[in-house]
Amino acid sequence: MFEKQGASGYKEGLYNTIELDKHFGHPHQYYKTIHIAGTNGKGSCSHMMAAFLQTCGLKVGLYTSPHLKDFRERIRINGEPISEKYVVDFVENERYFFEPLHPSFFEVTTALALKYFKDMNVDIAVIEVGLGGRLDCTNIINPVLSVITNISYDHTQFLGSTLREIAGEKAGIIKENTPVVIGEWLTDTRPVFDEIAQMKNAPIIYAEDDSEVLDAQPSNDGSVYYTTRHYGGFWVDLGGLYQKRNVNTVLCAIRTLAKSKSIFPSLLGFDTDKLVHIVQTALGSVLTTTGLQGRWQKICSAPLIICDTGHNVGGWRYISKQLNSIECENMHIVIGFVGDKDVDGILDLMPTNAQYYFTKPDSKRALSEMALKTLAERHGLIGKSYDMVDKAFDAAKKMASKNDFIYVGGSSYIVADFLNKCV
Repeated sequence: MFEKQGASGYKEGLYNTIELDKHFGHPHQYYKTIHIAGTNGKGSCSHMMAAFLQTCGLKVGLYTSPHLKDFRERIRINGEPISEKYVVDFVENERYFFEPLHPSFFEVTTALALKYFKDMNVDIAVIEVGLGGRLDCTNIINPVLSVITNISYDHTQFLGSTLREIAGEKAGIIKENTPVVIGEWLTDTRPVFDEIAQMKNAPIIYAEDDSEVLDAQPSNDGSVYYTTRHYGGFWVDLGGLYQKRNVNTVLCAIRTLAKSKSIFPSLLGFDTDKLVHIVQTALGSVLTTTGLQGRWQKICSAPLIICDTGHNVGGWRYISKQLNSIECENMHIVIGFVGDKDVDGILDLMPTNAQYYFTKPDSKRALSEMALKTLAERHGLIGKSYDMVDKAFDAAKKMASKNDFIYVGGSSYIVADFLNKCV
């Protein structure tokens, strides 16, 4: 399992995936798919797209990773997690075939998801890339739309050390004659996307070139009010300043779907007013519709407690701005990381006027709390270390008054430990 083990849990190449796909009769060919890749935001965009499609009246599969509290979060239909019985039966009935392949955890889980969606007769499935794109085991699907949210430095040991190299791996999900929406582009990445899209004869749409989102105003309760070009003004229940670009990407993807009559005819019956209503309804209730957790998630009001899974420099550029905008008496930050991230780069973005509670996730990849404390002190960040997330959070909660602010994050696995042990 890559999330727990790191590189030893990652298998490059598609051999196992192709063998599993053959064995199960190519299940993904029985329903439409949307494929979503990117360094940051792909999970949020996947959940927003699923919420939109579900509000359209479709039966929608959603495959994302990692999970925070329960493995079954990864595989949902209309917001409902896969049943425990289906998972158990799948393993019992199919292990004779897949065990000799020695597949990775993610390869087996992807095969399970694609088969489940076929067996449950979904209309469409939103599939989030696990890692990269070109060699990711989700890349056997033939989607009606591909989405690449953005490119920044992450998983460089697998995807390359430059933005161009990383973009080339992510752009591997671009398919022949299939539209692709690019959420954010950089000088180094746009030529890569253009070249591959041209090779594949794939219409390419850059969400930033004709931005749908005109303004975004966060509220105290964590939701954000968006003013848009074609969909009016409405609330989105996903908090976090970084969601502005994700919402813009999703609205561009929705517009692309609505225009592509040949690939998604079920949208033809929607007049403009109805489509606006569907978008506003769907994005206003993403959390309840899909079960998404861990994105600027509000846990408590007094003190205000927020957790967030942002775990790389690209994501923290937005999180740090939001932390610095918080009005509170004292700020308490419970933080931990896995060791293969640019921890120094993230620490450089973190507020110096906070009390820190350094900890580590329950993972073999974890950076130790003592090593983190030593690194943090070089950046002027002061605090104590704790060997478990719940101990760190308990210490922060004891120190916090009702007008204080507590933030928990640094890694999906820190948030997972927090939600499992403290909430």
